[in-house]
Amino acid sequence: MYADSLLDAIGNTPLVRLRIPAAEHAEVYAKLEAQNLFAIKDRMAKHALQEARRRGELRPGAPIVESSSGTMALGVALVGTLLGHPVHIVTDPRIDPVTLAKLNALGCVVHIVKEMDDRGWQGARLTRLAEVMDANPGAYWVRQYENPENPASYAPLAGELAADLDRIDILVGAVGSGGSLCGTSRALRELMPDLYTVGVDAVGSVIFDQPDTPGRRQSGLGNSLHPPNVDRSTIDEVHWLNDHEAFAATRELAGEQKLFYGNTSGSVYKVLRGLAARARPGTRIVGIFADRGDRYIETVYSDHYWDECKLKAEPVARRPRQVEPATPVSGWSYAVLNERRRSRTFVFIESNTTGSGILALRRARSLGFEPVLVTSDPGRYRGLETAAPRIVDCDTNDLSALRETLNAEFDRGAIAGVSTTSEFYLDAAASLSAELGLPGDAPGAVATCRDKAALREALRKAGVRQPDYEVITDPGQVDAAFTRLGPPCVVKPVNDSGSTDVLRCETVEEARRQAARILARTTNGRGQSAARKVLVEELLDHPEYSLEMFGADGVHSLVTAVEKTCGEPPHFVERRHILPAPLPEPVVADMAAMVRRALVAAGVSHGATHTEVKLTPDGPAIIEINPRLAGGMIPELIRLATGVDLIECQLKSAAGAEYTLPDRMDGCAGIEFLLPSGRGVVQEIRGLDEARSVPGVVEVRITAERGTPVGPAVDAYGRVGWLMARGDTCDEVAAALSAARDAVEIVLGADGRGQAGPR
Repeated sequence: MYADSLLDAIGNTPLVRLRIPAAEHAEVYAKLEAQNLFAIKDRMAKHALQEARRRGELRPGAPIVESSSGTMALGVALVGTLLGHPVHIVTDPRIDPVTLAKLNALGCVVHIVKEMDDRGWQGARLTRLAEVMDANPGAYWVRQYENPENPASYAPLAGELAADLDRIDILVGAVGSGGSLCGTSRALRELMPDLYTVGVDAVGSVIFDQPDTPGRRQSGLGNSLHPPNVDRSTIDEVHWLNDHEAFAATRELAGEQKLFYGNTSGSVYKVLRGLAARARPGTRIVGIFADRGDRYIETVYSDHYWDECKLKAEPVARRPRQVEPATPVSGWSYAVLNERRRSRTFVFIESNTTGSGILALRRARSLGFEPVLVTSDPGRYRGLETAAPRIVDCDTNDLSALRETLNAEFDRGAIAGVSTTSEFYLDAAASLSAELGLPGDAPGAVATCRDKAALREALRKAGVRQPDYEVITDPGQVDAAFTRLGPPCVVKPVNDSGSTDVLRCETVEEARRQAARILARTTNGRGQSAARKVLVEELLDHPEYSLEMFGADGVHSLVTAVEKTCGEPPHFVERRHILPAPLPEPVVADMAAMVRRALVAAGVSHGATHTEVKLTPDGPAIIEINPRLAGGMIPELIRLATGVDLIECQLKSAAGAEYTLPDRMDGCAGIEFLLPSGRGVVQEIRGLDEARSVPGVVEVRITAERGTPVGPAVDAYGRVGWLMARGDTCDEVAAALSAARDAVEIVLGADGRGQAGPR
């Protein structure tokens, strides 16, 4: 592109799309301001000096003075000398040799202060600058930190962005003097009022009310003073990085994107990646990349410098920690400055360990919430990093501790919803939601469903058909219950999950042993106190289904019926789900009516419910009610068959937002769980590619890594993976699942070997 002069060559820098992991259809761009003749501050120097000449503040040939150790010095040197002015730059010993060489080559007089004063390096430089002004009558001081022409000079940058992109959702830039980010944001918002602006600062910079750390090693951003040109009304969120994080990200920018740029650009790059990972689908993000890397040869890009400064001793955060404004930080952290734009959080009290738990965290982010996982052990969640929630540590088995943690971590109004995908924490989530005034079921209703003995009593009083039963608190009570209800009968705990310890007992001896085993347990798998009660139930040996319902103000809509297949007795491990269940509509309607009666009896009125039903010759009978979304990936099957994400509906419901339930099925979907046939250690799982190639199969997932000890599955936690399929009919889905299952071989070592999965 032709230019009459170097001044005309300033601006019109490239806008490049970056290839980094991001939400679905999200776009991340870099505005390469380092491609100016020297760097981004060329824009400010050109505009400010030309305006000063136009107004008569800068007379022809008068000296120009500025305090800078980086790109502003180079911009003033370039434009000032081109316009015929002597240029004086006041700097400090942190100036890099490359910049110093350039300034000398351009013909500037460089004044280097010797040491900091009580206001840091900036204070010492300003003292020296006053001396230079006194020695040069008529000199013009550019005043980048307070000159209003600084932010005004970035209106052309905003115009270039608007010409290239008709919409920008998030703008990210480093903050030093405040001119480039505040000026660009202000101008862009005239065209894009909903623009969200994110500033990037250094740990130890006072700009956004952090304590001053004069020894910080980053340059080009941060400050020891409060620059008047930092207009906080234009910045919605600020991130801080320590020196290690900023320098490492700068090297990553070069290695990953092939941009050999400076640490302000590296810092912006790290924040861009973090924002992209938690952005809503379709979000468009632009980062301003201000400076080149040649200034940082002896610092950012020097291993010797890293070792000398012990940079690697500083921690590097994988994700930022949210803090309140003015909270002192030592590593990657962020604060929302604009209360109107403060993002609302969705709090999950623990999660289930596979399947829909991680999906729910991801969906919360896609809906615009910040997902927060309150947990005592994040390490139990495989794949958690893909959801990138904020982690809050807490003893989640202590309701008082949970309450105190939420009060300490969040403003009450910032919490949009509280929920869980774990059976074990439904009570806690319901109690906290009620205390916060959020939508949800009454804690008493949830407690009734969680205690299967209490549920049996509520259903009995309401006359709802269910298995006959006895509640046992001592093994000595088993004989009479077994004699009345069996043989065979079902013995199970009243408040566990995933068919754990649910056993079909053919003899009274088996029933006694199972009851004694359950009663001897003091805690469950999550360390919560066991109920020390046992249900002995009549065995309803009939087809099993689940009805997925969704409630609003006590009105429960049927989403779908699911056909369920269990493995071989004596355990009740669910092996296959297919939906919609291949049943006549009147039968499904009868089942739904029974479930509605049961939900009313239990007091459940809100959100998703998963109710297990046996279809007996006398009609449907309720096995249990779960006041939550179904597990076993059933919500994902519903999405495959309807296009509607029930997880999103549940999250919206819990946050009091509008949602739309599916009104028809466009096909059928099913899941087959892979079960080991013996006891041993997983050596290999063969045939996965063959399973994936089966027509109709849409997902093959293995959850047991090589070396994992496994045994014959006795509950849902013994599964080692799943196969998922979609088709036009249930028969097509069943055939696809069977063919894929037969292709898979689970090879075991130690105790067993060879056998295909669930045949």
